[in-house]
Amino acid sequence: MAKHKIMKGDRVRVIRGNYRDMEGAVLEVIPDKDRVRIEGVNMRKRHTRPSQQDPDGGIISFEAPIHISNVMLVDTGADTASRVRLRVADDGTKERIAVKSGNPIPRPR
Repeated sequence: MAKHKIMKGDRVRVIRGNYRDMEGAVLEVIPDKDRVRIEGVNMRKRHTRPSQQDPDGGIISFEAPIHISNVMLVDTGADTASRVRLRVADDGTKERIAVKSGNPIPRPR
C-alpha cells in the first residue's frame, strides 16, 4: 500500500482500459486496494429486489472502482494529464507540482 497523490475531488483522466481518455472528478479513493471511483467512468448496473428500505427495487447504476495506476491527474492550467511531484517549502508545507508544466496543482475543496 503506497501513499497516493490523488485525492477526492481531483480532476483525473483515464489513461488505460475501456474508458481511456475519459475525464471526471474523483468520488472516492480506496487506498488499501489502490483504487479510485471516478464520476461517470466504469458504470455498472445492479439489480435489486424490493426491500423495506427500497420497496420498488429495480436497477441501480453506480461507478465501480478502477485501479489508481490507470488514471493521471489533470493539470488545470495546461488542461493536460501529467505526473505529479511533491515540493516541500521551507516552512514544511507540501505542494503538488505537475511534471510537464511545472504548475502547482491546488488541493480540491
